[in-house]
Amino acid sequence: MTDVRIDDTRTGERAPRIGDSAPRPDGIPKVDGSFTFSSDLWHDRMIWGGTLRSPHPSARIRSIDIGPAIAVTGVHAVLTAADVPGNPNFGLEHVDQPVLASDVVRYEGEPVAIVAADHPEAVRLALEAIVVDYEVTPPLVDPALAESSDPIHPDGNLIRRIHLRHGDQDVVGDVIVEGTYEVGMQDQAFLGPESGLAVPAEDGGVELYIATQWLHADRDQVAACLGLAPELVRLTLSGVGGAFGAREDLSLHAHLCLLALRTRRPVKMVYSREESFHGHVHRHPARMWYRHHADRAGNLVRVEARLLLDGGAYASSSGAVIANATCFAGGPYRIPSADIDGVVVRTNNPPCGAMRGFGAVQTCIGHEAQMDRLAAALGMDPVELRLRNVLAPGDRLLTGQVITGTAPVAEVLRTCTDHPSAATLPDDTMSLPGGAGRTADPEHVHRGEAVALGFKNLMFSEGFDDFSSAICRLEAGVATITCACAEVGQGFVTLAQQITREVLGVDEVVLAPAATATVGSAGSTSASRQTWMSGGAVQAACEEVRVRLIARVADENGIDPDELVMVDGRVVSLAGDFEADLASVTAEAVEAEVEFRHAPTSPLDENGQGDAHVSFAFSAHRAIVDVDRDLGLVKVVELTTSQDVGRLLNPLQAIGQIEGGAAQGVGLAVMEEVQVLDGRIRNASFTDYLVPTALDMPPVEIAALIEQPEPGAPFGAKGIGEPPSISSTAAVVAAIRAATDLDLTHVPVRPTDIALAGA
Repeated sequence: MTDVRIDDTRTGERAPRIGDSAPRPDGIPKVDGSFTFSSDLWHDRMIWGGTLRSPHPSARIRSIDIGPAIAVTGVHAVLTAADVPGNPNFGLEHVDQPVLASDVVRYEGEPVAIVAADHPEAVRLALEAIVVDYEVTPPLVDPALAESSDPIHPDGNLIRRIHLRHGDQDVVGDVIVEGTYEVGMQDQAFLGPESGLAVPAEDGGVELYIATQWLHADRDQVAACLGLAPELVRLTLSGVGGAFGAREDLSLHAHLCLLALRTRRPVKMVYSREESFHGHVHRHPARMWYRHHADRAGNLVRVEARLLLDGGAYASSSGAVIANATCFAGGPYRIPSADIDGVVVRTNNPPCGAMRGFGAVQTCIGHEAQMDRLAAALGMDPVELRLRNVLAPGDRLLTGQVITGTAPVAEVLRTCTDHPSAATLPDDTMSLPGGAGRTADPEHVHRGEAVALGFKNLMFSEGFDDFSSAICRLEAGVATITCACAEVGQGFVTLAQQITREVLGVDEVVLAPAATATVGSAGSTSASRQTWMSGGAVQAACEEVRVRLIARVADENGIDPDELVMVDGRVVSLAGDFEADLASVTAEAVEAEVEFRHAPTSPLDENGQGDAHVSFAFSAHRAIVDVDRDLGLVKVVELTTSQDVGRLLNPLQAIGQIEGGAAQGVGLAVMEEVQVLDGRIRNASFTDYLVPTALDMPPVEIAALIEQPEPGAPFGAKGIGEPPSISSTAAVVAAIRAATDLDLTHVPVRPTDIALAGA
């Protein structure tokens, strides 16, 4: 592993700092193919690993015969559950998932055995040779039946229920609208499938090089499964080919380490695309019933909702996902009364967990459809209705929490909807829905336009001890930052350098590899938290180095520390009578390590009330679509968005996050759905699971990035990554409804939902 260094002083220009569009140091290597992803890892003594997975969503294991597999030439080890030396189970929040299934399998694709061999072909032959005697049992696949069915897991079928009650429960509005909505299972669809390399160590431990979102949580889970002390399991972040939540849970981590320790050889594993679909969690499918009450002037009076999420076979982060879905079920609006019942259950469907938006995506689809229904029932403009009800600082959320930070919801909505559209009517067949297929008849194409508002929390919630660690070392004028923050594409590699330059006035910044052996935890790269948490840790570490260095220089030169400042690579006095180059005054290094924490939160009580969240980010999208109703074809013509960003730290990077999140939102709206039939995934490939390409994406117009610095955040910045994926889907689906006059309640909207409506 090598340090990532960027030295822009060679160009004669000041290196980018806070507010600049800083180039990514890993940008060019990723484009030209020289970047090392986890799938590129190599060791001279390396052998290969592979996983045998259950073909059944529900079955008892009568026996496993590994003898034929061991006899395959080149095989070094075949392991089953009996070979797991430590805790047989793991889990991100609940330790409920077997490392290898022993007595039962609970979903199609559950790992049953692992193999290590000299060559991938030998691995394949050995996996095929293992004989497993299954007694197939009926799978529980309908989440609505989970609570009344026999438990499929010792911990039961109910993962978590939150019954949120807020305000007067007897109030009734003058105008009432109801709706039921369903959201399908979405895959994170990262381009780099799961991969890693485990190397046995001389001290009896293991070195694991892995693409992940949370190094220290992985370490602790793997160590428990191996029966080793955490310090004997050392993880180093390898190049990550996308994540979006799916790398928060363990996949091949423990399997790699088990094989490496058994064979005393380095072991590499790389999932195929099909195996990746079975090897990580997905976005929770949702069924949602809503009832909205308003007075005749359009003021929201009450919201009722019943939310049911399918968590699949194991808990993963489902408890936190249903908390988010429940807390944000009403949308970014003032709602004086609410009754929200949020439930997530176990089934024999594929496990679900974290994905960008984390519960708020599903409920945004529901609450924004309801706002459009309500506007129609009131005869009001949908934007006017939203503006009448949007949250503002000082307002109280459904959880009873008061918004004490920034909440520019009205500004986000106004700037988005007021932004002029550049969309024109199609003047050629290629611009119609169907494109190169030349299938759409211009006379049957109808245009629709709609808007949606979304919001979500930032950082971990409900009293979680959320922190990030960072080390800053300043030596010979060069700053080295060590932080275990997982760079998964969000841009921490750029942000850490910008913050360091801003605080210390240096140009040259080195980012040390992210590893568990060198620094404390940075938490997960999820929940839009790393800008705030690890950015805050880097800022605090740099500030402490600055204080220590100035104190040392002041003491050595008999100067009042308050008279010294650091600027542009120098320590200078305010009076102008002292100046020293940083390189000279840091010949002896100055170093500081800090743990950064946000303001405390509290768990939700029995009524779903409490100051559970730290901060919130808001977004709006306006979508324009063309639809051929006869054929059910949809073309998203334009997306316009505004977003609350706190303070913009890197404009270019922010645009990339917003455009990328919008692409995932468009995908969920019109094409992305993991098809699960009787517990089995039917489209585990990029041939059959469709994601938007460049040709599917419309222009994304950024109307405004609203800068209102957030108290307590580093430089006032809010996380940017998740909001674009929340309101974009709801806006596109609403625009399709506007174009078709159809009550489309399933997301993604399928061609048959349009073409066969009423058939």
